[in-house]
Amino acid sequence: MNHGSKSNGAEEYKSDPKTSNKLEEIMSTVPKRKGAWLMFNDLYLYERFWCSSFQLEGILRAQDHFKPQPNDVILSSTPKSGTTWLKALAFAITTRSCVDESTNPLLTRLAHDCVPFLEFKLHSSPQKLNLDVPVVATHIPYTSLPKSIINSGCKIVYICRDPKDAFVSLWQFHHRVRPKGEEVSAWEDLPLEDAFEFFCEGFTPGGPYWDHLLGYWRASLESPEKILFLKYENLKKKTEYWIKKMAQFMGYPLSLEEEDKGVVQKIIDLCSFENLSNLEVNKSGKARLDVGIGVNTFEFKNNTYFRKGKVGDWKNYLTPEMATRLDQITEQKLNGSGLTLHVLPNA
Repeated sequence: MNHGSKSNGAEEYKSDPKTSNKLEEIMSTVPKRKGAWLMFNDLYLYERFWCSSFQLEGILRAQDHFKPQPNDVILSSTPKSGTTWLKALAFAITTRSCVDESTNPLLTRLAHDCVPFLEFKLHSSPQKLNLDVPVVATHIPYTSLPKSIINSGCKIVYICRDPKDAFVSLWQFHHRVRPKGEEVSAWEDLPLEDAFEFFCEGFTPGGPYWDHLLGYWRASLESPEKILFLKYENLKKKTEYWIKKMAQFMGYPLSLEEEDKGVVQKIIDLCSFENLSNLEVNKSGKARLDVGIGVNTFEFKNNTYFRKGKVGDWKNYLTPEMATRLDQITEQKLNGSGLTLHVLPNA
């Protein structure tokens, strides 16, 4: 299945009566709240997670139509937890033997073009990629993944992040994305304090944040051969180790010869925040998010995805009281799960 050129995500799927009817039924029966994040008008509580109408539509289309191949790799995460970096690394790992380093598509394309989302229509120009890349990404919670993925032999790589940094990054992203057309006049600012309350109570796209993590964490304990659970902070600290671990897990192990030739370091350099954020495509290029019912297209600069990429940047935005509260929620939510997150002290 040529994911790279065909973008085997929601953009391939045509709405069918079954999916449309299911969508209407769900939207009319599940709990609904007025949205505040990004382009979302209302958020719906579907299978214990909040999602917009267009997210829900994408999830249902994926559940009804997505047919993975046994060698496919699914990259999963909550929004703003290292998705762009994970996509770049996975793409570089899987294509290293078929592209020249001087002409790697990551040098001229947004990582989200190289590795499409399963449930979103996110793309920029040029859209076509003539490579057979069996990698696709998603923000869908584990419990809502298509059964075709759960029952297949494909691998899942999940990345999580300190909730404090994830929250700040999500809030910053909200202020850097703007809709086109009529939606602009209706755009409302979201104060940090309000966004923080929403996040703490789990009212975020794909939230509650901790439930999203725990779904994949518990599944990784049950099926470690199918799910690799990564922590953003570990990936930053021991990048070489985790790249080799990812490559092995995904079915693209690095040979001793490749290691001797410095292939790992080349992947690190290519996908580094410093390199990607300074590429012309990511400084001046634009991406488009075509969303579903009743919401206009969103267009934003590719540099929206490259803010700082640092661990602990939350200290520049959160008060010590806010940080303590999030840490306490994290400890309470993860208690007994065996999962611990790397959190920096408030001081």
